[in-house]
Amino acid sequence: MKSDQPPAFSQEPLPDDNKEVESLDSEDALKITHNLLDRRSQTLLTVQQEIKAKLKHKYQHISEGIGHHGNQSLFKDIYTELYITEGGSGGLNNEHEVRQIEMASKKQTTQETPIKCNDIFKPLPGQDKPIRTVLTKGIAGVGKTVSVQKVILDWAEGKANQDIHFMFPLPFRDLNLKKDQYSLMQHISHYLSELKEIDSIEDGETKTVFIFDGLDECRLPLDFKNNEKCCDVTKPTSVDVLLTNLIKGNLLPSALLWITSRPAAANQIPPECVDQVTEVRGFNDPQKEEYLRKKIKDQNLASEIIKHMKTSRSLHIMCHIPVFCWISATVLEIMLKEAEKDEVPKTLTQMYSHFILIQIIAKNKKYNKATETNPKELSQSDKEMILKLAKLAFQQLQKGNLIFYEEDLRECGLDVTEASEYSALCTEIFKEESGLYQDKVYSFLHLSIQEFLAAVHALESCLDKKENVFSPTSDDEEKESIQLSDLHRRAVDQALKSENGHLDLFLRFLLGLSLESNQNLLRGLLTQTGSTTQTNEETVERTVRYLSDKIKEESSPERIINLFHCLNELGANSLVEDMQNSLHSGTLSETRLKPDQCSALAYLLLMSEEVLEKFKLKRYNTSEKGYQRLMPVVKTCKRAL
Repeated sequence: MKSDQPPAFSQEPLPDDNKEVESLDSEDALKITHNLLDRRSQTLLTVQQEIKAKLKHKYQHISEGIGHHGNQSLFKDIYTELYITEGGSGGLNNEHEVRQIEMASKKQTTQETPIKCNDIFKPLPGQDKPIRTVLTKGIAGVGKTVSVQKVILDWAEGKANQDIHFMFPLPFRDLNLKKDQYSLMQHISHYLSELKEIDSIEDGETKTVFIFDGLDECRLPLDFKNNEKCCDVTKPTSVDVLLTNLIKGNLLPSALLWITSRPAAANQIPPECVDQVTEVRGFNDPQKEEYLRKKIKDQNLASEIIKHMKTSRSLHIMCHIPVFCWISATVLEIMLKEAEKDEVPKTLTQMYSHFILIQIIAKNKKYNKATETNPKELSQSDKEMILKLAKLAFQQLQKGNLIFYEEDLRECGLDVTEASEYSALCTEIFKEESGLYQDKVYSFLHLSIQEFLAAVHALESCLDKKENVFSPTSDDEEKESIQLSDLHRRAVDQALKSENGHLDLFLRFLLGLSLESNQNLLRGLLTQTGSTTQTNEETVERTVRYLSDKIKEESSPERIINLFHCLNELGANSLVEDMQNSLHSGTLSETRLKPDQCSALAYLLLMSEEVLEKFKLKRYNTSEKGYQRLMPVVKTCKRAL
């Protein structure tokens, strides 16, 4: 702070008892006025210090994949600066978030202005308009909540933003649960009881910041058009009315607002209500290495992990997401020490399969004092637990939910006691958290874990119950005839139909799990069908043919890129390898490329490490449809010719 008592703390209007002051002479009245102001100023300062202490206690640890039952790291020991940049207009992006991070990884260039999270309310160079509301976008697990934590902790510890008197973190996941009508002051006093000592923060001088984390988790209508107008912080009304009026500036117009959201939900806020849009891009390449070297104490092992990650472009790109960096470090720290070289994961499916098994081993060592560390042998209770969570993962993925409440669990046949037990046992897979009002909120550690387990559910339903989760049937004869390749075809079709690509990563996992090597890895979890290697290979061949046909037919260039990722999970890269050979031999410009070859070329260029300075579209000899297939590359290069 600039002084012990911010100016706002000494500019409050007098309370009603100033009538007593009016009857005194001017000198005595002045003394009493000063005393009243000093008393109020002192109260505000005391409340501020109490709130800072409370927030520091709450935010000084980082869970980093570990639920509140586990050991936690000090935030300052593990925090790595994230790459945040100006986020443009906040327009809608209809691609799966992993595709968005792939595109963003090509765009981290010197032309962009990085923004430190403590500076998000500062105007960018060339801007002179004051900023009231900032909308920060970023895909799941990229570091939005960690950025919020950093800003709150730095304020509470007196390191930054000391011109701000109060910060109020109000996550949407908690606001969803409030059905009754409360005033704004009652809401924030419920969370920060210290505020009950203050009548109001509505003096125009007290500088407050409201932080609404996780707009994508909001289940409120946010009816900006029809909600009643509310300008009184002491008037009880619904949470939805409070939020829309705060965001529109009817309520507490002097307050600053910071809203975070996944990209697909960002358009719920009217653009005229947002002064600045920023985007959290996760780690750039140097930050990935910095994080891994902080996380892995053995620096030789850290170097090995970094080297291995660079051998798989898809894994290296995923490490832009801090949570994936953590998952990879968790798996590779063990695998590079103990496993044979050919067992070290090289695909996403392998990485997540090992991650789930490692967590079950860790749970059994901790709670059951087990010494058996064969990850492929699961107890019946472990199997039941994971499969119930997998069913929850699939059903909620279909609905687009990343967080769940008690009614969601009941719909999946999970009771609250079971869910609490699972979250206590498997803190790195499934989390139970107490919200602001001590209501329970559940989630998987990261969307990608939910997508992986959803794929496990789809596969196990087919293997064990002969059910196709995309076209359930009660006809026993029809069930008997369901083949794994039928499930694959329906899953591919559903993923291609999805408007926002929400099944893209799920599909990669589902197809990756159809490989015999991956099923063998998860043999303790998946029903063993007794099918021969030949049968398995035939299933994969049928699926590869279907994917190849879809690559020729599909009109969306972005969806086609994901089909190449699917082929990569299946180890079927012949089209891409042919294109790679043509690129290396320099014969590409002499060949008239078919549309599917253009898609293979686009996939190759997007997966390459180099940032494309310029891309000459017309240097390739192809049809109009072929040029359309190259458009994802055009979007990522600095200059298209």
